Amino acid sequence: MTTRVHPIAEINQRAKDALIREVGVIDTIRFLNQFRAGDGDYAADRASLFRDMTAREIIAEIKSRRVES
Repeated sequence: MTTRVHPIAEINQRAKDALIREVGVIDTIRFLNQFRAGDGDYAADRASLFRDMTAREIIAEIKSRRVES
């Protein structure tokens, strides 16, 4: 049995076409934007943001913000 390997550009286009067909253009764009590379250095930012906090404190902060929202 042989399997044809499709070029990645073709696979990407077929996947985008399927998404557009199923969820529409706007939701396809929103979905695909999740996978864009960001900028900056998250590891350095995280170390700076949470430098003086324990894991318990971070979790408590998250939970308190959920209640407020």
